[in-house]
Amino acid sequence: MPHVTVKMYPGKTDAEKTEMAEAIAAALMASVGTAERAISVSIEDVAQADWEAQVYRPEIVGRPETLFKKPGYTLP
Repeated sequence: MPHVTVKMYPGKTDAEKTEMAEAIAAALMASVGTAERAISVSIEDVAQADWEAQVYRPEIVGRPETLFKKPGYTLP
């Protein structure tokens, strides 16, 4: 039962977020054979000013063992 959390800058509409969640669910169904009923997706808006402290340092730099797709950027 995968649950995916997407953290991103604010600005997308609920319709765009729904479309993204459906695309993520479709990718999970195709890549790992998970049934749609088992998938959940949440989307959290994180202000650009808060990204480094709330996402980059604790989740990207601080948990490399859980990161399977690294970003193409670094922060100081």
